[in-house]
Amino acid sequence: MWRRAIVTGAGAVPFALTEAAPAQNVNAFCASAGNDDRVKPIPSELVPAARHLFELTSNSAARVQESTVFRCMSAKVWLCNHGANLLCAKADVSRVSKGAEAYCRESPGSDLVPMVATGHATIYTWRCLGRKPRIIESRDVDARGFIAKQWRPLEQ
Repeated sequence: MWRRAIVTGAGAVPFALTEAAPAQNVNAFCASAGNDDRVKPIPSELVPAARHLFELTSNSAARVQESTVFRCMSAKVWLCNHGANLLCAKADVSRVSKGAEAYCRESPGSDLVPMVATGHATIYTWRCLGRKPRIIESRDVDARGFIAKQWRPLEQ
């Protein structure tokens, strides 16, 4: 559970956000917080929106809620649906990867360094030029440091 005080004309009002928080509380929380990079589970009221945003029509409501999280950016609610290769945490923007270095030493000339070696948070796709890792592609990062393509604003 996350606790925060919302300042109103009447002063600070305690605000608790839990997994069961109604969607309007999530909107109010983000409107007040502005930017909050803590990734939190979505309330059940946001399951239909998550289904629509991520085209999860065949998933059960429970599965959608388990695999979808939110955070606040620019006073808006943003959603991410994580999977086997998708991470909803802050991105790793380092241009040095110890995992890629080790992989390339063991598998020189590989066309692709797997995420199991580099970590799933990296924004880079790596290959091995001989025994040295090289970046061959990168993903965009949003203003708060998360992989941009994985996050979508909640349509209100």
